[in-house]
Amino acid sequence: MANPSNNSNPIWHPFALHPQEKLPQVIKAYGIWLELANGKKIMDCISSWWVNIHGHCHPEIIEAITNQAKSLDQIVFADFSHESADNLAQGLLEILPSNMAKLYFTDDGSTSVELALKLAYQYWQNIGLTAKTKFIGFSDGYHGDTVGAMSLGQSSIFTRKFNQLMFNIEIIDYPKIYFNDSKITPKNDTVLAQIKTLFEQKANEIAGIVIEPLIQGAGGMNMCSVSFLQDLAKLCKTYNVLLIYDEVLTGFGRTGDYFAATKSQTRPDLICLSKGITGGILPLAATVMSQAIFDTFDTVELTKRFFHGHSYTANPIACAAAVKSLELLKRNHGQFNNMENIHIDLYKRYLAPNIYIKNYRVCGCIAAFDLNTKLNLETDYGNNLSQLLKENLLAAGLLFRPLGNVVYIMTPYCITANELELIYNTLTTKINALFTSYAKLNK
Repeated sequence: MANPSNNSNPIWHPFALHPQEKLPQVIKAYGIWLELANGKKIMDCISSWWVNIHGHCHPEIIEAITNQAKSLDQIVFADFSHESADNLAQGLLEILPSNMAKLYFTDDGSTSVELALKLAYQYWQNIGLTAKTKFIGFSDGYHGDTVGAMSLGQSSIFTRKFNQLMFNIEIIDYPKIYFNDSKITPKNDTVLAQIKTLFEQKANEIAGIVIEPLIQGAGGMNMCSVSFLQDLAKLCKTYNVLLIYDEVLTGFGRTGDYFAATKSQTRPDLICLSKGITGGILPLAATVMSQAIFDTFDTVELTKRFFHGHSYTANPIACAAAVKSLELLKRNHGQFNNMENIHIDLYKRYLAPNIYIKNYRVCGCIAAFDLNTKLNLETDYGNNLSQLLKENLLAAGLLFRPLGNVVYIMTPYCITANELELIYNTLTTKINALFTSYAKLNK
């Protein structure tokens, strides 16, 4: 029996080692900075779990939220619409791939993926291809914590304990690339051949293939190439398999373009959106689909209707935040469009000579590397060396959350080049110091 905690704190924090451990309190946030109750300032190097894209407490988003709350706070979206939802849907469709036609609001990343799975499944049922019920996912994939979303990541440390609850899927290798290698391992051709063989054998059973395009998140910030997505899209079209992009992480500028789909110039059938949609201030999500998918549900036949909904679907306050966030994204395109070059320059100056790191990769506003140790995400998530590094960086005023041996940088777009340089400089210093002391302790 586990020893009960003596701490009276009733809150159980995500991934906490002890459900009731006391954590530092944040009392204020502005731009890239968090201010703790003790007055210490912390630079948010991970956008507060990847959601904050414009900086904390952006005054224009706060104003939009305030104005919306004064007129309409919540409404049942099954029976009514409102201006903020209409404006958001229109604004999103203007920058999404041209085949995207309809948008269905949900609550968060997990539910946007659940919705995509249900839509893909029922789409084939509606058109009479009832054998197409299976899905394909990628190794190290992570799509959320609900059962359907977990089913797509059965190779993940985050979901494996719940395998008996999940439906079976086919797993394909994710074709990882690294900036300092320029080689694709495994090669695109190898992975595409696996997919083609699977399609040839089972296309009549496969409803869709789901991928985190260009960048995987919790699975280790793995990255794939634009050419891989383009070839994958061609295969899906050839073999009549729906292509589903989980852009919960990659959407809203993270890849250096509005979406991974627009950067790769591909046209998936379904796209899942969340995280940065409101600028990281309020929860909201959406699943966007092609006209062809929507048309199969646009019928008076009760058996073909889509029975799905959430209490807070298209919450007006969240939609108002998202409308303003989208406006800021379009206005400040250069903030995220140019960040990749800054990352590469800083890598060459600070991290490339460092023997304690390997496998540097960068895509748009996200940079990542592996600590050069035997630790790995599967067996050492959040402990030992990476946990020590996290603590040392926090003491130096930088918020990081390493994924096992993977360290990543994902800041709000308002960060300056000098502030980003401070991150790289501090990382180098702290990694060198940590490995030196760690080596002494383990002699």
